[in-house]
Amino acid sequence: MNPPDEAALLDALRAIVDPEIGLNIVDLGLVYSAEVDNGIARVKMTLTTRGCPMHDSLVQGARAVLLEVPGVTEADVEVVWDPPWHPSMITEAGRAAVGLA
Repeated sequence: MNPPDEAALLDALRAIVDPEIGLNIVDLGLVYSAEVDNGIARVKMTLTTRGCPMHDSLVQGARAVLLEVPGVTEADVEVVWDPPWHPSMITEAGRAAVGLA
């Protein structure tokens, strides 16, 4: 089996939806990087605000879906604040999904 790639991790992370905005964390532009090394998935992501009440839920959800990806044995999800999130980070697919296209 080949190790999972970034695309596989991002596909898994699309299952995590920010409940306030109703858009997955990938298309919302919250995921800054996703990689696997020796079975360990490492993701750097941010949140829309530092005081996001869904902080723990989103991070735990991301860890859970990453662990479901074949070849991933551990999941390290780091929340970073630089660069700060801005609505311009929403993907084109995300904009279309929330009616901003």
